[in-house]
Amino acid sequence: MSEKRFLIYLVSGIVFVLLAGVGLVRYHGKKETERATAKAQQLQTELQAAGLRVPSTEQLARVLGDDGGAICSDPDDALRRSTLYGMLTNGAAGPGQRPVLVDNKLLQGQLLIIKVYCPQYTDAFQDVIADLKDA
Repeated sequence: MSEKRFLIYLVSGIVFVLLAGVGLVRYHGKKETERATAKAQQLQTELQAAGLRVPSTEQLARVLGDDGGAICSDPDDALRRSTLYGMLTNGAAGPGQRPVLVDNKLLQGQLLIIKVYCPQYTDAFQDVIADLKDA
């Protein structure tokens, strides 16, 4: 009986080691590419020209990658707009929630990200934020 268990444990261990090895070889995690670094440097230039805070190249490349990440996932979509509008409130919940005047730098920074990473959405996003009152 113990011989059968040993064989089962041995086969299970070999299969586990093989699967772990295949997983390590096949895993290609999100790596910073030259394109991501170039886009991050371009965005840094745009942010600096606009007088906004400039994060490091590594931070921008990690967060936005080479395609803009979540910001460029159709920013004109109804769900994305409602998320944006929901974040531009006083922080209360339910009936106490009210829209607020937003610092123009917030919207300007997001527009610059869209201009650099996904310029095809620039006009649509400008239409979205044109109706907002900013400080």
